[in-house]
Amino acid sequence: MIRYDDIVIGSGISGMTMSLILAMNGHKVLLIEKGPYIGGSMARFSKRGIPFDTGFHFTGGLHKGGILDDILSVLDMHDGIEPVFMSDDDANSFVFENDGKRYDMPYGIEKLKLRMKAYFPEEACGIDSYFDKVQNVCKGTPSMSLGTLLNKFDPLQEDYITCEEVLTGITANPVLKALFSTFAMCYGVKPNEISFANHSRISYGLYESVARVKNGGAAFIDAFEAKFRQYDVEVRCGCHVTGMTEIRENMAGRFILNTGEEISATNCIFTIHPKEVLKVMPEQQVSKAFRARVSAFEPSAGCFSIFGVLDPGFDEPGYGSKLVTLLPGTDFNQMLDPFNEGDSALILVKTLEQVGEKKHKVIVAIEPSFPEQVEAWKDSQVGRRPEAYKEYKEKKVEHLLNRIYKYFPGYRGKLSVSDAASVLTFRDYLHNNDGSSYGVKQKIGQFNLRGRLPVKNCYAAGQSSILPGVIGAMMSSLIVAQSLVKEDDYAKFLNRRPRR
Repeated sequence: MIRYDDIVIGSGISGMTMSLILAMNGHKVLLIEKGPYIGGSMARFSKRGIPFDTGFHFTGGLHKGGILDDILSVLDMHDGIEPVFMSDDDANSFVFENDGKRYDMPYGIEKLKLRMKAYFPEEACGIDSYFDKVQNVCKGTPSMSLGTLLNKFDPLQEDYITCEEVLTGITANPVLKALFSTFAMCYGVKPNEISFANHSRISYGLYESVARVKNGGAAFIDAFEAKFRQYDVEVRCGCHVTGMTEIRENMAGRFILNTGEEISATNCIFTIHPKEVLKVMPEQQVSKAFRARVSAFEPSAGCFSIFGVLDPGFDEPGYGSKLVTLLPGTDFNQMLDPFNEGDSALILVKTLEQVGEKKHKVIVAIEPSFPEQVEAWKDSQVGRRPEAYKEYKEKKVEHLLNRIYKYFPGYRGKLSVSDAASVLTFRDYLHNNDGSSYGVKQKIGQFNLRGRLPVKNCYAAGQSSILPGVIGAMMSSLIVAQSLVKEDDYAKFLNRRPRR
């Protein structure tokens, strides 16, 4: 039997990051993936030869000196990741559908403050106050910088107050309050449920810069695969851990796969959904309190997505240089409510995809969605959904297209829908527990699963543990890895900066 230092379960961005960190520190690593390929929601799919991103569409932190830029430096992965920055003058356009008013927002906090003050001159003090609070939270959070990652962290006052409460104290203007709340779309939790601290940590990188990546999430997967070959990380797809055995002194000696094979390892790191982790933990090792805690975790928002392509001859100046979000109103608590019967925010991500000699104008339209909205078909499977579900999808696509055409009338007759996906689609294709886009909610007063588990040589990392998104998921692996690598070696690893 081959013995590994570490088994990493789940090959999303967190699992790939964890595997590479450990391998770069001399560990013998096995990466296990339930699906047929690695990457999770970073993976792309193609329709008629045109690529579409599944879950990774844009990110912050890729500007020079940004947190994601630093992470890529430590992992020596800059060569494989080519940022495509959105326009620094109007990276994000927010359109309120009720009156057609549009607010174009640049990136860079100082420029953003000036722009918002131009729109809302009477709110200048509130705008300064909001961004001061965001920056102070991030300065007071060690995990927002690799240079302070290993420092002790005490929760901030803003960890105990909701985003909604802070925004209400800053402004009574519902439009400005909505604009402050817009990145709730990037963590899928209501402003009245998430702490202002986590809202700030997630939003900060997107205020500093907004970028897509050439070849989308596939660029990350390709870069990781190249590193896995370099550091001899073994990857197995199509299998998963079902249990543990040889438990002595509360540590597991072997991990049982669905194939019946048993794998020997010193440590096992789970980067999958906490409820899936709970299924693997031996019952006698898990307290009732721990089981109840994990069982009570609620999912963040998922999404309903349309994947479309514009006719080759359609011309739109600056295509792909910004994100456009259509807002039906100003109340994000309502828009992110699972039982909301009205419209929610609709993000349009426009990209130019090069395939051979041709460039394709791709549009992915994303609206928050929840398991409750597809509850009637939760037990169905891909390829065997009932007609009622198909009708639901068709009506949803038609409705979202009409919203798009209202603001972009020139798209009518020029936009071809290649595919559409519901929460169930993402759940089943990505082997996701509930189809949510950001895992477990980042909910005030809730302690998500991170670090050591009830079985002492098992650990949890992933987007549900610290913060959602690429940055949050990768940072979770960097934080948890410090428990698995010798302290001095890990400090040196974090300080390494290969030449670029």
